[in-house]
Amino acid sequence: MIPHRTGARAPSRAYENAGHELIEQYRTVRATTEALAEPLSDEDQGLQAMASCSPTKWHLAHTTWFFETFLLEPLGVPAFDARWGYLYNSYYDAVGPRHARHNRGLLSRPSAAQVADYRRAVDRHATRLMQGFGGDDWQQWLPVVQLGLAHEQQHQELILTDILNAFSANPLLPAYRPAQPEAVTTVATAPRSIQFIFHPGGLVEVGASHATGFHFDNEGPRHRVWIEPFEIGDRLVTVAEWKAFADAGGYDTPSLWLSEGYEWVQTQSVRTPLYTRREGAALLVFGLGGEREALDGEPITNVSYFEADAVARFLGARLPTEFEWELVAAPMPAEGRFLQSGALRALPAPAQRNGEPVQLYGDAWEWTQSPYAPYPGYHPPPGALGEYNAKFMVNQMVLRGGSAFTPEGHMRASYRNFWPPATRFQLTGVRLARGAKA
Repeated sequence: MIPHRTGARAPSRAYENAGHELIEQYRTVRATTEALAEPLSDEDQGLQAMASCSPTKWHLAHTTWFFETFLLEPLGVPAFDARWGYLYNSYYDAVGPRHARHNRGLLSRPSAAQVADYRRAVDRHATRLMQGFGGDDWQQWLPVVQLGLAHEQQHQELILTDILNAFSANPLLPAYRPAQPEAVTTVATAPRSIQFIFHPGGLVEVGASHATGFHFDNEGPRHRVWIEPFEIGDRLVTVAEWKAFADAGGYDTPSLWLSEGYEWVQTQSVRTPLYTRREGAALLVFGLGGEREALDGEPITNVSYFEADAVARFLGARLPTEFEWELVAAPMPAEGRFLQSGALRALPAPAQRNGEPVQLYGDAWEWTQSPYAPYPGYHPPPGALGEYNAKFMVNQMVLRGGSAFTPEGHMRASYRNFWPPATRFQLTGVRLARGAKA
C-alpha cells in the first residue's frame, strides 16, 4: 500500500509547491496593477473616451471582481458589495446581467477610494485562503488563480492603452508619465531594408499543450498544420517605410486595399495611424510620455489590420499567417521590449542579425492574416469561464508577439491575441511575409 499512497499523493505535493509560488506571483501582479494606476488622479481614473476602452478605475475593480467571483464566492466568502457584480462583470452572461460597456465612464460611484478598499479586502481574503490550501485544494484552484493572474496582466496592458486613448482626446495632450530625456534616442535614420528569411514550411505542430505550462484555452489543442514554403521579414515595418506608403498616395490607392478596408479608410478619413499627425515630412506621435516626433527607424504602430494589409501590399509582400509566425517564433526565447522596458520609449529597430528575425516579441503586436477561429478539437471550458475566449471567435483577426505595453513574462509563442480589423488603439504593428519556392 505504501507505493500506492506515495504515488497518489505526489501530484498533490506538486500542486502545493506550485501554489506557494503562485501566492507570491499573486502579490506581485496585483501590486503591478496598482503601480500602473499610481500616476493617475481620481478624475483620470474615471475617463472613457470610446466604447472599446474602459476607465482605469473599472479595470481595477473588474480584475478584483474576477477573483471574488471565481475564487472567493465558491469558497463561501460573501461579496464585498453584492450590487457591484452588475457594475464590474465584463461579458460573462452565465454570471448574470451587467452594466453597458459604453457607459462605464458614467460610474463616478463607487469612488476610486472605495475601489481601492475593494481590492485590499479581496486580496486579504484571497491570500489567507490560498495560504491555507493543501495540495488537493491547489489541484482544484490553481488553474483558476493562474487564469485570474493572466487575465489581470491583460488588463494591465489595457490600462495603458485605454488611458492613452482618453488622454489623446484632451487638447492639452497630457502625459501619463513624462518620459526622461534619455528615454528617447536622437538617432532618426532608418535601418537597412527589410531582409526576408526563408523557411521551408512543411507539416508542423502548432499550439500549446499541457506540457508547456499555463496557457489560455484558445491556444490549444496542439495540432498539425501544413505550411507552404515562405519568407518572413527580419524586423517590423518602420515609420520611414510607412511614410513611403503614405507619400505615394497609399491611402487613396484602391488596389492596395481590401474592399471593406478601403471603404473604412475613406469613410473614416484615415490618413495616418492613430495618435499621429503629419507636420511636413515629420510624423508626430502621441504616446504615454506626451507628443514627440517619431523616429524613421522605429516601428510604425497603432495601425489597423486594414492599414497593415495595405502597407504590406505596397511593400511587395503580405502579412504572415499566425502559424508562419509561430513556426518562426517558437524556437526563440520570449524576450523583447515589454512594459518594464519599453512603454515610455521610442522604439528604434534593433540591430538586424543576418538570418535571424528580431522584434518577434515585444515592441508591437503583429497583425497576421489569420482569422480568429477555434483549433481542431477545441472545446470551451465548462461554466462561465468558458466564455473567456470562445464566444469571440468571429469577425476578429489574430495578432502575435506582444507589445511594449505587455507585461514581462506574459508572452509565449502560442499566445493568440485578437481584435476586429479596424482596431487601432492597441499598440499594433506590421511584419511582412511572402511566399517562396522550396
